[in-house]
Amino acid sequence: MKKKCVLWTVVIVLVVAIAAIAVYRFNCRKSIPNAALSEQVAAILRQNDCYVCHSATSEKPFYVSFPVIGDKIQQHIAHAQGFISFDEETINLERPSEVLIAMLEHCAAYETMPISDYTMIHWGTGFNKEEKDIIMRWVNEKRSKLYVVDIIEGEPVQVIPNGMVTDSAKVALGEFMYNDPRISLDGTISCASCHILKDGGADEPTDRTSQGINGQFGGVNAPTVYNAVFNVKQFWNGRAKDLQEQAAGPPANPVEMGDQTWEQIVERLRQDAELVARFMAIYPEEGLTERTVTEVIAEFEKTLITPDCRFDLYLKGDKSQMNEEETAGYELFKANSCAACHVGRNLGGQSFELLGIYEDYFATRDKSIKYNADDDGLKGFTGKEEDLHRFKVPGLRNVELTAPYFHDGSQATLEDAVRAMYRYELGRTPSDEDVARIVAFMKTLNGVSPYLNKSLSDK
Repeated sequence: MKKKCVLWTVVIVLVVAIAAIAVYRFNCRKSIPNAALSEQVAAILRQNDCYVCHSATSEKPFYVSFPVIGDKIQQHIAHAQGFISFDEETINLERPSEVLIAMLEHCAAYETMPISDYTMIHWGTGFNKEEKDIIMRWVNEKRSKLYVVDIIEGEPVQVIPNGMVTDSAKVALGEFMYNDPRISLDGTISCASCHILKDGGADEPTDRTSQGINGQFGGVNAPTVYNAVFNVKQFWNGRAKDLQEQAAGPPANPVEMGDQTWEQIVERLRQDAELVARFMAIYPEEGLTERTVTEVIAEFEKTLITPDCRFDLYLKGDKSQMNEEETAGYELFKANSCAACHVGRNLGGQSFELLGIYEDYFATRDKSIKYNADDDGLKGFTGKEEDLHRFKVPGLRNVELTAPYFHDGSQATLEDAVRAMYRYELGRTPSDEDVARIVAFMKTLNGVSPYLNKSLSDK
């Protein structure tokens, strides 16, 4: 009898709680204002309680304090904050990032919010048809105005252009400096040493992290330099705002190119009269300086784009470029929200995401890989605790050619990388068939460049 009373008490409490939530949700639901698209989207997010989980500063609903239900919501909030925070993004719906655009597009297209585990808790939420239509119009408007004029509607990723506007004289000198080992202290390391253009723009597949001067190894895997011009920032932790600032870093790094200053580097390079003359021809008032050296290297790197991969040609309308397995892989790539972060022309490089949303990546990583300062990710640059273990999302173009993977080079193959992303970012285990399909799609991303080994780019 006592057990029955307890059971009935629990049932009554749950019924009352659900009824209270239902009334609360009904009162929250209002008509969408007749305003600009961005204001309508903001209203939709508020009315669907998106801020509850995706904003650390928002007021939480009263039922967060309920037993059982409250615990579930707290778990949901922790995961939601790992995916994206609206604290800064929502005030900028007029100029959203490509990632925010893609994430809202994914939620509307695939009806992924609220996630199924918490449908009862978030009763009454989820975008209806009117809200989906508004969000999709907003997506197309912002994507076309802010990022790509000639967008492919319904696609979170876009094709690479066939060329960039550059200064040919600076490009030629930049290519020379990119391959010049005199930029290192002992004349053994150039930019090309760790970013090997013929093989994919990254390091040797045998090197988990890059080898610098005197046989020293750095703490991170060298990212590809191909298509880096499309990244919002450079380096895994975003400490360089652009290609020129990135080019200034390694030469003054004791592990990479030696314990030296740029003043010492410039003085050494100026011993070459012919090189000085080449810089004077382009920069008659400044000549060879740190700024001009890094500027020409950056100008050369702008040309390192790889258009016309099979996937790009497929997006442009030639459906024969991809087979059934590859197109199925692309659909899985989108359906599993991979394209929400691997977005834009480079299929990545637009945001810094948490590595380990559903499981502690560093606690379960191969023990032979020792934790170092570079594992702090974005926090190592910003100093903010909330940026711990957030890394720049790598671009996926030519990804078949740039093994090993992740910032630490811990994943030897694309199959390993896909399984790890499912585990740590989605909290699931994929089937072997799904892994094969996604990897098949990724192999369609090898583009064309005069610097790429033709046999590799044709894979």
